[in-house]
Amino acid sequence: METLLPIILQIIAGAVGGNVGGAAMKNSSLGGLGNTIAGALGGLGGGSVLGPLLGMASAGGFDIGNIAASGVGGIVLQIIAGLIKSQMNKSA
Repeated sequence: METLLPIILQIIAGAVGGNVGGAAMKNSSLGGLGNTIAGALGGLGGGSVLGPLLGMASAGGFDIGNIAASGVGGIVLQIIAGLIKSQMNKSA
């Protein structure tokens, strides 16, 4: 359970970040479920990649900085996915 807790927190923080990103940029929103899924995936990436790069706790531990990195990762991935989707809809 100790190894799963940081991953679960990364997913939750990313999902929250994805929904924040969708609310902030209405034109790139993927809908509630899409924002949550994109944010959760971004949260895993943000916590696993951004956290250690910025000198924060690795996947074996967690702190506020790691949770923040997961939230930022969720926001970033949701916005990127939303912008790609909106550009694809314009060209179709």
